[in-house]
Amino acid sequence: MQKDGDRSKVFTRRVVLLAGGKALLVTLLGARMYYLQVMEAEKYRTLAEENRINMRLIPPPRGRIVDRFGIPVAVNRQNFRALVVAERTRDLEQTLRTFAGLVPLTDYDHQRVLKESKRRRSFVPVTVRENLTWEQMAMVQVNAPDLPGVIIDEGLTRDYPYADLASHILGYVAAVSEDDMDGDDPLLQLPDFRIGKAGIEKVYDLPLRGKSGASQVEVNAVGRMIRELRREEGEPGHEVQLTIDMRLQDYASRRLGTDSAACVVMDVHTGEVLAMASMPAYDPNAFARGLSTKEWKALAGNPRAPLRNKALAGQYAPGSTFKMAVALAAMESGIVGPEQTFYCPGHLTLGNHRFHCWKRWGHGHLNMVGAIEQSCDVYFYEVARRIGIGRIADMARRLGLGADLDLELPGEASGLIPTKAWKSATLGQPWVQGETLVASIGQGYVLATPLQLAVMTARIANDGLAVRPTLCRQRVADGRLITEPTPSFDSVGVSKQAMAVVKHAMWRVVNGDRGTARGSAIDVDGQTMAGKTGTSQVRRISMRERETGVRKNEDLPWKFRDHALFVGFAPAEAPRYAVSVIVEHAGGGSRFAAPIAHDVMLETLRLDPSRRRTPDELAAIREAPPPTAAERRRRAEAKAAAAAALAEATAETAAEAAEGSPGQGGNGQ
Repeated sequence: MQKDGDRSKVFTRRVVLLAGGKALLVTLLGARMYYLQVMEAEKYRTLAEENRINMRLIPPPRGRIVDRFGIPVAVNRQNFRALVVAERTRDLEQTLRTFAGLVPLTDYDHQRVLKESKRRRSFVPVTVRENLTWEQMAMVQVNAPDLPGVIIDEGLTRDYPYADLASHILGYVAAVSEDDMDGDDPLLQLPDFRIGKAGIEKVYDLPLRGKSGASQVEVNAVGRMIRELRREEGEPGHEVQLTIDMRLQDYASRRLGTDSAACVVMDVHTGEVLAMASMPAYDPNAFARGLSTKEWKALAGNPRAPLRNKALAGQYAPGSTFKMAVALAAMESGIVGPEQTFYCPGHLTLGNHRFHCWKRWGHGHLNMVGAIEQSCDVYFYEVARRIGIGRIADMARRLGLGADLDLELPGEASGLIPTKAWKSATLGQPWVQGETLVASIGQGYVLATPLQLAVMTARIANDGLAVRPTLCRQRVADGRLITEPTPSFDSVGVSKQAMAVVKHAMWRVVNGDRGTARGSAIDVDGQTMAGKTGTSQVRRISMRERETGVRKNEDLPWKFRDHALFVGFAPAEAPRYAVSVIVEHAGGGSRFAAPIAHDVMLETLRLDPSRRRTPDELAAIREAPPPTAAERRRRAEAKAAAAAALAEATAETAAEAAEGSPGQGGNGQ
């Protein structure tokens, strides 16, 4: 009996322990269920929704770029793409072969589609061809029964209506690279998204890009889209307005033709760049669609450098266009006055070295105006010997040479204005006086860009206002566009009397009886042009060559010929526009650069871009379509004929130049 009681106690104890354990487990299970279903309900509800609902980005339309009158120069056009869904076709290779019979498809694209279809899920579309024409798209649609799995997708792609006419200004867009992934913008993750890679497209990329939209879609367990639940459109990119007049840009580009050349036109009072042409150029549409290897090699290997913006990044010896800076430095120093004369026998001897004038037998006695008009080298050798390189360098910098001008484009070159300190620090050698003489005619170490030469000319024309060039009427601040107020400029610190002497001398260059550019004079209702020619050597003429005869430019290989330059402003009576032109390896500035400047300035005065327009005039300008390829060819032929006629008119000037011999390190004209 005692034994049964003990057994009962053990059984009871075990039952209690087992029941307690079960109760504890139930309590723990209940607590866990409460925690998961109540405390963590929101978290798991979200996870469940995310497994069922995906958010997809919608790229916004890229903002337009327009010229000063609202003419679109970078827009978005409809883009048709052919996609293929592998699971909807029994034989992908056969489908691609059929597609290639309707729309050209390279072997590379054929293999790419096969590889991508194997790498992706079978229901994910793969791009077969982009940028289909309307006819190609229609052909694919008509033959849809023979193209199982092929679908047409419609989107937007960047388009440049004027092709190469403003490519160095606008730049281009291209696919996002790994180096561009530093930002936190989710748009950069989209496989077909494109961003600005050069020019205005790059500098103003953020405001042009806009903000993405979002699409909420329902998907199944493997990610297949079932239906779209909600859609929010993005914010289109902002419109960027340039100071460029596209009509003048078109004219200047076509007037330069096939030459390796650059031209800049700017407003002398506001600094607005009205045209900046660099030829040859490239078609930014090719970059937007994707360059082939062959196309890239053709551009990169072209000796005339179509990818380089020569107006901004090209650095050249300014030649005789630099003589205005030397003249102003002389007058401001008080050492040489405008009426002081020097005798030019055709050369100047310094030590045991002879520095030549471009005119072999010399110009005789000349004052400052006559020396600029006839571009006498010996006169400026004498001036430079008296005032020194320090004063010349200081004046050149005040006129905008030798430093960045902070234009709203990447790749700007700063040029070079040499000094004694610069040579000592850079080359470790002392400055010699002969280098001052060479610098006085814009040769030796002196380098300038066509943009800097236009700025120098503008600062002379406006009596010394330190205008700075600008290409855009807005600036970027925190990714937003802010309209710039009308700028005010300080003075360069040169007297108006000195500026008047130089401006009169520049007027004589174009309109005087002995002016080096007299064949390029203009007269539009009493409005004339003032300017200065320049010819810069790219090779040194040896003494032996001088004794046996200097080889003519046309007898030299292209890369050894002189650069032709011209700078000018008009109307000379009330300056408004400045122009600079350089033609690489062409020859004399009076023969090759001045006629181009003549034509461009005539067109500038005709268009008068700075004049305020009425709403009706603006509407008429904006409605004019871009020139067709045939129209561009016709214009180019007309400009070539006009240039040939003007070249004949300057034959007398060219003959006079042929009588002389280039100066030491430079050609005066």
